[in-house]
Amino acid sequence: MIKKIVIVLVVFLGLHFSGFFLHQIIIESYKEILPFNLQKLYLFHSGFSILICVNLLLLQSVNKKPEDLGYIYLGALFLKLLFFCVAFYSSIIERDSLSVIAKLSFLLPTFVFLSTEGIVVSKIRNKKL
Repeated sequence: MIKKIVIVLVVFLGLHFSGFFLHQIIIESYKEILPFNLQKLYLFHSGFSILICVNLLLLQSVNKKPEDLGYIYLGALFLKLLFFCVAFYSSIIERDSLSVIAKLSFLLPTFVFLSTEGIVVSKIRNKKL
């Protein structure tokens, strides 16, 4: 169990640090100033993804059926979306308009972490992790 949790931590923390620093370098090369904190965005996604995956691993160890884990993941995904909107409300709603680079910078970590989270959750459900 601990080995599986360490794997999840390494995957998401590695994705957090490599993605953030690469993203920061690209933003600085375009000399773009983002209206939101990129580090908080990556921290939110990596932290919540770790929380979801570790909790699913713990629930898997108490013999939950894969279908139950899927429904729990959908509920957790809804909560993640809700907390994301609350945390970044001013960056999403209160801005008149965002540049294309700012929009991409806002959505790219979301899609990267969501897809990685989906892969890890499917491995947890199939008991391959």
